[in-house]
Amino acid sequence: MTLVKEVCPVAQRIWQSPDAIMLFFAGGAAEFAAIKAVDWLFFTGALPDDPVGRFFETVRFAQRVFYSDPAQAVKTIQTINRIHRQVEADRGYVIPPWAYRDVLFIILDYGERAHTVVYGPLSMAERVAYFEAVLALGQAMELADLPATYADYQAQRHQQLIDDYAHTPLTDELFTRYRVALGPWRYWLLRRVQACLVPDEVRTVLALEPEWLTKLFLRMYRHLPGGGNKLRWLHSILLPRSYTKQLRTLAMAYTTGLVG
Repeated sequence: MTLVKEVCPVAQRIWQSPDAIMLFFAGGAAEFAAIKAVDWLFFTGALPDDPVGRFFETVRFAQRVFYSDPAQAVKTIQTINRIHRQVEADRGYVIPPWAYRDVLFIILDYGERAHTVVYGPLSMAERVAYFEAVLALGQAMELADLPATYADYQAQRHQQLIDDYAHTPLTDELFTRYRVALGPWRYWLLRRVQACLVPDEVRTVLALEPEWLTKLFLRMYRHLPGGGNKLRWLHSILLPRSYTKQLRTLAMAYTTGLVG
């Protein structure tokens, strides 16, 4: 297995930003709750037992793949594949290929959405560059039926949002776990951000209704000073203390060159 690696400035901006990481958590948490393959996450217990920590693990995975040297990136992907195969063996059947693609598209879509909120909209060239970086990850994981072009991805993403999402009892259970992990008022804030961040298809499934004040704040967010770390002084309020430390460690991994 090989992974062609080139520096992707868009990916660097996204995954080094604590603000973008928090937005990725908000959007990804909503989609994971609605995905029809969420039963796999309950089988392992990883996401429901520690929903915030599990998403930080996804960020660490993205960091190791996008910014480690090629040998370390391949090793990381091999480890993830080995874990998935063991889970499949324990349960007795395979994770559906579309579920892997859904996760890959979550990394791609919410990377774009987070960049738009924190830094501003991506140019088409930047969208294609980030798409190619994420596509290389999917190819290294040997995922089937990956889009060949950005236009193909947009079409697949739209169809996937129609086909692969539904509101189930596990959806409600996972949102209950989010509320327990974050506390009532942080959970209330999460839902307001999710309503403005997720695609229309997911918003409909989850019955989320955007409200004007949060929409306005997110639209103006990129104009605030502070680059990708505008809310550092609020991290300890927006997240429980243990997760605040993890978030800052993730960001420092880039500035100190310790990703790996």
